[in-house]
Amino acid sequence: MQRRHEGKASKNRDQFTEQEKWSRINHSKRSVGRYEVRSWTTATKQSLCIMWQKVKAQLMLSMSFLVAVFWYCRRLYSFLAQLLKRWSNYLQRKLIRNLSVLTEIDLLGYSAREWKGETKQAEHMREAYEELFRSYHIKYLRQVRRDNYCVLRAVLFQIFSQGIPFPSWMKERDILKLPEKLLYSQGCNWIQQYSFGPERYTGPNVFSKLRKCMETLKTNWTEISATKDHEERGNMCNTLFSDESKEHKLYEAVKFIMLYEVVEAYEQMKNRGEPVHNLFRRLLARDSSSDPLSFMMNHLNFIGDSICLDQVELLLLGYLLEVKIRVYRLHRFNTEEFQVSYPDEYRREWNEISLLTEDDRYYHIPLFRT
Repeated sequence: MQRRHEGKASKNRDQFTEQEKWSRINHSKRSVGRYEVRSWTTATKQSLCIMWQKVKAQLMLSMSFLVAVFWYCRRLYSFLAQLLKRWSNYLQRKLIRNLSVLTEIDLLGYSAREWKGETKQAEHMREAYEELFRSYHIKYLRQVRRDNYCVLRAVLFQIFSQGIPFPSWMKERDILKLPEKLLYSQGCNWIQQYSFGPERYTGPNVFSKLRKCMETLKTNWTEISATKDHEERGNMCNTLFSDESKEHKLYEAVKFIMLYEVVEAYEQMKNRGEPVHNLFRRLLARDSSSDPLSFMMNHLNFIGDSICLDQVELLLLGYLLEVKIRVYRLHRFNTEEFQVSYPDEYRREWNEISLLTEDDRYYHIPLFRT
């Protein structure tokens, strides 16, 4: 019995030992599995960390590059904007400095600045300006450069800025051929003594210089008068009247046209006895301009250099350009000559321009506002 009992106990012990053994084996397997899972997770995390570090470094590098590019572009934009502003201001100052017809200013403000004091002349001028403001609705004026081309500049600027077309007679003739026609058809060899204002040039190249002047007048007049937009036409005038070389060519062309018409009128009076406008008779009746040559030598050659157009020549200018030139002569205030027109006989269809003068030498452009 005891042996049988010991045998069972031994058998049970062996079974327990074997179960414990398998239990340990299974536990060991589970431990190995958990370790393998933990190792794989750790490895994955480490790989991801390494990849993130690399990506992070690349992102940081890219962000730094973008920030640098942004900063550089911002600085470049700021620099270019500042440079453009300076250049624009420089061009604007240069344009204003070269512009021979300035932008509009208040009429009474100009009068108060120019005619200070309590002298009779200052009071007289201020009263004249107040009369223009009150009775003639002239509220502003544009100052014109004070030189010996002043009246020609004031007249042509208004013709161009208003888009007034060529005179009717000028449409029928090629004004570019007038210099050659004057020499070859009418035998005026003395035209070589023509002088170009302050340039005082005379010589064999007179005809080529005159032709360039006529081309400048015709080209610019045609182009500006064909421009319908008022603002664009104004900008074109500002550009043209800030170029001294082109300006002088315009004025010399107009002077030559005046000479040409005087020659034609003189020939009509001399050879054929044909009727001519009274202003030609009035001009040729002067001792200093009894014929075209004396008119050129004693008058036209000095215009732009040392003298301006006088009253008779202003009549001729309005007649040839087919515009009624209304002039407010402030030094003649309270007289019948305060407001005059050149020419005094004009056609109804002619356009009208206005001038303002304090001394019959220098002129400004009055602007009307209702």
